[in-house]
Amino acid sequence: MTSSNLSIGQLASFYLSGIPGYEDVQHFISIPFCVFYLTGIVGNCTVLHIIQTDKSLHEPMYYFLAMLSFTDMGMSISTLPTVLRTFWFDAKEIEMNTCVAQMYFIHTFSLMESAVLLAMAFDRYVAICDPLRYSSKLTPQRIVYIGVFIIIRCSTVLPVVLVRIPTFSFCHSHVLSHSFCLHQDVIRLACSDISFNVLYGLFVVAFYWGVDSLGIFLSYAFILHSVLRIASPGGKLKALNTCVSHICAVLILYVPMIGLSLVHRFAKHSSPIIHITMADIYLLVPPVLNPIIYSIKTKQIRQGLLRILLSKRIGLAHT
Repeated sequence: MTSSNLSIGQLASFYLSGIPGYEDVQHFISIPFCVFYLTGIVGNCTVLHIIQTDKSLHEPMYYFLAMLSFTDMGMSISTLPTVLRTFWFDAKEIEMNTCVAQMYFIHTFSLMESAVLLAMAFDRYVAICDPLRYSSKLTPQRIVYIGVFIIIRCSTVLPVVLVRIPTFSFCHSHVLSHSFCLHQDVIRLACSDISFNVLYGLFVVAFYWGVDSLGIFLSYAFILHSVLRIASPGGKLKALNTCVSHICAVLILYVPMIGLSLVHRFAKHSSPIIHITMADIYLLVPPVLNPIIYSIKTKQIRQGLLRILLSKRIGLAHT
C-alpha cells in the first residue's frame, strides 16, 4: 500500500472489521461465534456420519441431505479462519489473494446451498406427486449426476469476475465491513470501472438464486396441488409433514439473504452493526440450524443420533 493510499492489484491489502464500538470486549463476543461454528461443524459431521453408517438411509432424500450438510460445512469453514483471527488476535489485515480465495469459497458454497435446496425440492415433488416412480426416477446414478452438475454449475461461474479484482485500483478506504471478504464489499472500495462486476453479479443473482427460488416455488405449487387432491386429512398432513424440514431450510437461507440484499440496497447509510448482523446471520445460522431441524423432524436421523449418544454412554459405563 502506497503512502497516497492508492493500491493496484497484488499490492492491495484489506482490513477486516469486528463489531464497531465493541473492540474492548471482542474476546467475549468471540464466544458465541465459537459456539455457532462448533455447533454447525459438529452437527453437520454427525448428520454425515449417520447417513454414511446407516445403510437404511442410503436413499435419495438422505443423499441430498448429505449434500446440504457438506455445503453447510463449507460455508462455516470458509469464514471460520478470518472471523476467529479478527476476534481472538485482532489480526485484521488480509492480503488480496487470500481475500479473493475466501470470496470464491463463500459465494460458491452459498450458490451450492441454494442449488441443493432446489434438488431437495424436486425430490419432495417426485416423492409426493409421483411416488410409484420415485425409485426409478431418482436412481443413485442420477443423484451422482445431479451432485456433479451442482458442483460444476456453482464452481465455474465466479472466477470470471473474481480474477478481475486484483487488477483494480483501490484509492478509497481499505477497511471492509465484515470479518470476512464479500464481493460486493470489496468492489465498493475500487476506483476502477466495476460495471462489469456489478452487471455480472446481477446476472448471477437472477440466473442462479432466481432460477433456484422459482424452481422451489413451482415444486411446492405442484406439491400443494397434489396434496389437496388427497381425500383424508391425515394423508394430507402426513404428506406435508415430510416437507417441513426442507421448507425451514429454504426459509433459513433465503430470508437472511433477502434481508442482507435489502440492507445493502436501501439502507446503505444505516448502522454498520445492522450490516454486520445480517451478514453473520446469513452465513452462520443455516449451518447451525439445518442439522438441528433435520435431527428433530426426521425420525431416522433422530434415531441415528440417539444410537450414537447411547453407544458413547455405554462405552463410558464400561470404562
